[in-house]
Amino acid sequence: MAKQSFQRRFTSIIGSYVFCSKTSILLILLQFIIMPAAYSTDMPRGDYLINAGDQLSITVWNEPSFSAAQLLVRPDGFISAPVVGEIKAGGKTIDQLQVGLAEHLTRYLKDKPTVVATILIASGSQIFVLGKVNAPGAYPMMQDLDVTQAIAMARGLNTYAAENKIQILRRDVAGVQRAIEFKYGKVSSGKDLTSNILLSSGDVVIVP
Repeated sequence: MAKQSFQRRFTSIIGSYVFCSKTSILLILLQFIIMPAAYSTDMPRGDYLINAGDQLSITVWNEPSFSAAQLLVRPDGFISAPVVGEIKAGGKTIDQLQVGLAEHLTRYLKDKPTVVATILIASGSQIFVLGKVNAPGAYPMMQDLDVTQAIAMARGLNTYAAENKIQILRRDVAGVQRAIEFKYGKVSSGKDLTSNILLSSGDVVIVP
């Protein structure tokens, strides 16, 4: 009887262990399935505009003499590409730059070239947070960034900030600057999120 009781207890323990192991494995598998969905974003792809200060590389398929490992986008927005010479890169997307380079290179190549442009360092993309914040200054913009995130990077508003008089200064392609209102109080309370816009490179957040 004692032996049978021991066997039943042993079988029960082993069964519980197997069940727990299977449950743990199932939970781990579910974690791997769920995590990508939880952390996936709908960030726009391919619409990043090249800025002065960015560093690019250009690869022309089967034409190493036309390629460049590293090119700096000058303050005027131009780069000096091999053979092609001066070409405008600032304000363009990667796709637009690739098309432009391919068009220029058709003058020198018999077949239409395959051009791949890559952003090595996006150091030219930055926003500015000024005024009554705890750490005013220029901040790099390596991904989509809204106004509240920019303020967080500047370590938040200080005690004297007029939170509902914040403005974003934005300059369009023609060089004309306009002011966009940001209502911090309404955004932080969740009542109205419409003013929490995505920032563009060069935007200036002013906190009076």
